[in-house]
Amino acid sequence: MAKVQKGVDKSLKQEATAKKPLAAKGADSETDLKTVELEKDELADFRAAKKAEEEEGISRIIKGVTNRRASTTPDQTLENFNWDSFDTKGFGEGYSSKEKEELLKQYSGTVTTVSESEVVKGIVVGINDRDVILNIGFKSDGLVPLAEFKDSPNLKIGDEVDLFIEERENAMGQLILSRRKAKLVKGWEYVQTALDKDQVIEGFVKRRTKGGLIVDVFGIEAFLPGSQIDVKPIRDFDIYVNKSIEVKVVKINYTNDNVVVSHKVLIEKDLEQQKAAILTNLEKGQVLEGVIKNMTNFGVFIDLGGVDGLLHITDISWGRINHPEEVLKLDQVVKVVVLDFDEDKKRISLGMKQLTPHPWQSLPETIVVGTKVKGRIVNVADYGAFLELQPGVEGLIHVSEMSWSQHLRNPQDFLKVGDELEAVVLTIDREERKMSLGIKQLTEDPWTRQDVLSKYAVGTRHKGIVRNLTNFGLFIELEEGIDGLVHVSDLSWTKKVKHPSEFTKIGENLEVVVLELDAANRRLALSHKHMEENPWDTFETIFTTGSIHKCTVISKNDKGAILELPYGIEGFCSAKNLAKEDGSKGEVGESLDFKVLEFSKDDRRIVLSHRALYSTEEEKAPAPQAPTANKKKPAAPKGKTIDKINQEAEKSTLGDIEALSALKEKMSASKAKPADEPKSE
Repeated sequence: MAKVQKGVDKSLKQEATAKKPLAAKGADSETDLKTVELEKDELADFRAAKKAEEEEGISRIIKGVTNRRASTTPDQTLENFNWDSFDTKGFGEGYSSKEKEELLKQYSGTVTTVSESEVVKGIVVGINDRDVILNIGFKSDGLVPLAEFKDSPNLKIGDEVDLFIEERENAMGQLILSRRKAKLVKGWEYVQTALDKDQVIEGFVKRRTKGGLIVDVFGIEAFLPGSQIDVKPIRDFDIYVNKSIEVKVVKINYTNDNVVVSHKVLIEKDLEQQKAAILTNLEKGQVLEGVIKNMTNFGVFIDLGGVDGLLHITDISWGRINHPEEVLKLDQVVKVVVLDFDEDKKRISLGMKQLTPHPWQSLPETIVVGTKVKGRIVNVADYGAFLELQPGVEGLIHVSEMSWSQHLRNPQDFLKVGDELEAVVLTIDREERKMSLGIKQLTEDPWTRQDVLSKYAVGTRHKGIVRNLTNFGLFIELEEGIDGLVHVSDLSWTKKVKHPSEFTKIGENLEVVVLELDAANRRLALSHKHMEENPWDTFETIFTTGSIHKCTVISKNDKGAILELPYGIEGFCSAKNLAKEDGSKGEVGESLDFKVLEFSKDDRRIVLSHRALYSTEEEKAPAPQAPTANKKKPAAPKGKTIDKINQEAEKSTLGDIEALSALKEKMSASKAKPADEPKSE
């Protein structure tokens, strides 16, 4: 009361001080005297009104205090008034212990103590265009942006929601809440609970991604792999987008905030029971209906209602197919028959072609050996080709039945897949369902032609292609189906050919002469060297015994040397007869004069000597050297040696004295012959 009165007096004193300058100014001027008087009267009236107003306010305050005192302490008197309690100035110390307990109970029911980063329940108390006002029982309400309630279009005042306390009091003194973070915190708790308790939860497919789908579960984006959507492969993920789906949590990775869910495990549980029932009642020969769930190049996998079976490509059709997609497609419903199954491994082999009769049963009886048939080549192998007469009925055309030629070639040289042609039935077995065919029978056998005896008579000349080489000779194809053999000894008159590859190669053309014809046995003996006359008839007059010729050493060994004589023929010189007059010996590639010691037309052998040109000791060589002539001599490095000359190399020593004497008498005459002999040719 004293404070209120003191404040009023202070206001009045300030007004009185403000009047003094005005009065002093008015005393100096008579003209303004009336004005001053008028202002005095107005000021007096204002003071009176102001004083009355203040007195009325003071009376109202005093009356209020009196009434409150009367209501709380009606029996209070000056004698029993507790002046100590009235003078206490501490906050809240004017209450008794009982009053404090009652007030504390009242406050504890209305004000809640909260902590940051905590999820609490809140009640919507207001909604405006931007925010939602929520009461969490704290000293102040919190605001949450309306955008965080997009998933709750029917939100209204009084609804209870979960809220996350970001800050109890920010710089503005406001309580900061978040519903989005509350959903995340609660969502992770729900996800962990679903994983621990193996619960089935419902998610919403938001979008597709690489390898699967993104599913919203409790506000968390979880990954649903494509392999976990269904037990069968899913080829179109878009059909699940913006739809709800039941899933189970199978993995949580808190490090990467990653959750993996599966819908397939829900289906598998139901399928396990169906699978067990199917396997229990499964029997060979049972016809089932299934859906094609996967295709490979070796067959298709069919879903029989919880259990898969393999339909191999060979059991799809009686005809030959290269890939199942030629006759089947994914998700197609088909009927199949059980061929075999393994209960332990749960493998089922299925068949489709077995549901229809075998095409061999409908094969016309008119098809017998010798019948001409038409078909299409469906496969070509190294040994032949398969001709399909109708789907499921095939015959083998062996490579030997493709041509009359005796030399087998690659079947692809004659046929290729897709060719349509005619063939002749050679054998047929309806029980075994086998058939052999031939196409060369459509043409005449060249060995049975009437002109074969005259065309290939002995002495006739032909040109053919070398088809094969052997150790004993080579085979020449004169025409399709007519082959002949050229023995290795019939390749050259002058050279000893050990293998035909030294003379020619496969694919080359070679001229030959027919030596022998056996049409009944399809044999033809040929010769290449007989294309020319036997040069040894001429050589006999040129390389006479004692004649001297310029020869080149083409190879050497311990026994002697092989010499190249004029006209390309070869001769032999023993090691000691190769010695020069100065004691050295002729080397490979060196050209020297040699004397003919021996000439054999039948054996095609010529023995020579260089030593005989300057010494007569060679002519007196003892006869015992002859037996060594049978020893075999190593082959020449270049392959131009003559085996027979090598075998009789030491036979050139002329064993008797009379022969040497006769040779000596003719030496003088023989020196002039080499120059004249070429002219006699």
